[in-house]
Amino acid sequence: MKFKQSNLRVQIIMAASLLAMTSLHASDRVITDKELSDESNTTDWLAYGRTHSEQRFSPLKDINVENVSGLKPEWYAPLPDRSDIVGTPLVVDGVMYYVGEMNRTRAFDARTGKMLWEYDPQVSKEIIDNNMKKVFWKHNRGLSTYGDKLFITTWDGRLIAITRKDGKEVWQTRTFDHDQPLNITGHPKAFDGKVFVGNGGTELGPMRGYVTAYDAETGKQVWRFYIVPGNPADGFEDAAQEMAAKTWTGRWWENGGGGNAWHGWTYDEKYNQLIFGTGNGGPWNIKVRSPDGGDNLFLCSVVAVDADTGEYKWHVQTAPGDTWDYNSNMDIVLADLKIDGKDVDAVLHAPKNGFFYTIDRSNGKVLSAEKFADANWSTKYDLKEQRHIVAEDARYPDGEKNIYPSAFGAHSWHAMSYNPELNLAFIPTNHLGNTFKDDGKETKPGHKMASHKLYLGLTGWELTKDPHESRGSLQAWDPVKNKRVWQVNQKSPWGGGTLTTAGNLVFQGQPDGMLKAYDARTGDVLWSYDVGLGISAPPITYKLDGKQMVSLLVGPGGALASNFGGSGELGFESHGWKYGVHERRIMTFSLDGKAVVPEQPAPQLAKPIIDEKFEVDAKKAEAGAGVFAENLCVGCHGAGAVAGMKAPDLRESPILLTGSEKAFESVVRGGALLANGMPKFPDLTDAELESIRHFVRRQARDGVKSGGGH
Repeated sequence: MKFKQSNLRVQIIMAASLLAMTSLHASDRVITDKELSDESNTTDWLAYGRTHSEQRFSPLKDINVENVSGLKPEWYAPLPDRSDIVGTPLVVDGVMYYVGEMNRTRAFDARTGKMLWEYDPQVSKEIIDNNMKKVFWKHNRGLSTYGDKLFITTWDGRLIAITRKDGKEVWQTRTFDHDQPLNITGHPKAFDGKVFVGNGGTELGPMRGYVTAYDAETGKQVWRFYIVPGNPADGFEDAAQEMAAKTWTGRWWENGGGGNAWHGWTYDEKYNQLIFGTGNGGPWNIKVRSPDGGDNLFLCSVVAVDADTGEYKWHVQTAPGDTWDYNSNMDIVLADLKIDGKDVDAVLHAPKNGFFYTIDRSNGKVLSAEKFADANWSTKYDLKEQRHIVAEDARYPDGEKNIYPSAFGAHSWHAMSYNPELNLAFIPTNHLGNTFKDDGKETKPGHKMASHKLYLGLTGWELTKDPHESRGSLQAWDPVKNKRVWQVNQKSPWGGGTLTTAGNLVFQGQPDGMLKAYDARTGDVLWSYDVGLGISAPPITYKLDGKQMVSLLVGPGGALASNFGGSGELGFESHGWKYGVHERRIMTFSLDGKAVVPEQPAPQLAKPIIDEKFEVDAKKAEAGAGVFAENLCVGCHGAGAVAGMKAPDLRESPILLTGSEKAFESVVRGGALLANGMPKFPDLTDAELESIRHFVRRQARDGVKSGGGH
């Protein structure tokens, strides 16, 4: 009894200390658009891209080209997340906020790394209570603040407001119905008393992409803009939908659609407009969704709408008649440029398709669009006609074509930054291609996509290496001169997001675990630090108590990091970052840091188990490869069942061995591991479950078969 009283006393003291710490550090300060637009603020990092401009530029220069070599760890915090870490933390009044696995949101003391509070949106409970069929991508790229609140989105489709001071829930609203094959991985955007959000899921069923703005105080819908028009027989929501419908053919509203905006949006206060990037076509192959061609607005576009009403203002389509998964969900950066002696309010945009766009944001006119990577799908962007000239055979009419860039994009969601003092944009670049295959099987015009099933409108898709370039690079681009200023080649694609500062620096993390600082003027490497685990998230910087700090989330993420693109030379699994082995962290650096950071375990490759009792049936294994791909098991467990780091490598999992059939069924169909982010697949038949087991056992025994699962 005496021990229990003592223990209780300690708990009370700890709780009181935590409460005091929270009261001391986490404020209920009211954040306004004025603060979100303040480029001079160096104490906070208030938005995804620091300010409304989304430049990811800091005027701090305490850390600069002269002294960055002295950067050392200031503090680190171990994170309980086991999967993708891809987001941008926020810093407000000395408190850092981030969104982790399963959308759990945490607050840390930005000076020391001590955790202050955690909010759990109970994603797995939401899924199982509402019998949501399948949801995936359990990561998120960030959160937003406005007033005294934080706003988060969940991968099951909710927008939630919590208090910034203590993480208490204020309201939540559902942005799509439970039975829709959609997800949210993008950060919400708070602006002008509203919160903006999109969604993903283009490849998983016929769907009209849309974006929505909600009231920041109540969560009530303010406006919604549809990216793909609906059935003309039902009438159109607005004139923009009627205009877009003229660019589609066939019964697109039944057979496909797409356009989902899952990332890339910016509030332009000067013109009171919200500018966002839109997604690719669903399915990828235009022959299926729009048989007689057409541009298919508003797929793969930069779209501007009135911030108050959602009314269409202008658009730029970056891939007319998209057939390559060239979405424009990449950064939308605002910049004030001087072009031909004239001041221009510009938008800078480097989407998947390999072209860098400088756009006049007052009217949507493209001022320049030049290739920043190999791009053989388009011969050029015609400035007079304001449209791309698509290469004659780019849509693989003969059934097969090797296209650059790949569907992973010359630039994906990894954050681009822009330094207005140097007039340079810094682009994490992938130099990959892929072969699109369409031999006519299951790609007939009008083929209807099935809900919750992966369908690309292809009969084959193979990742290739760009023969002219390294696999990846970081490059500096001048948006006025329309040319590359420097490029640093990198061994791997999928380089992390970037940060640039007035200290003439660019910071970027790499898939191999190296965090580097480059001279922003030349690309020279000035400092590097091995964090012991791959990096995808972009760094941020802020200044507290007279000390500039650089922080980032450590841990790779996204489709390529899950080995979605396949194994072998280009496979992400070769890095050896293993699910459940390597610790995710927040790491913070300063010039006088003294933190001792524990070493990570060494990289580890999977060790497939050979089950001598299991006799592989070749036909069942081949069928299982299709089931594995169609149900998007490849999205987490990797193409060919060769995992990257997003989920366990099934070739070494005991749950697929002889005698574990019931356990396997309870996980896959019953949702036994929903809490870990493993969706349930209740509609899989016994035969399909068995075929997956044969496929994985074949992969474990024989290695990756040609086309195995992708």
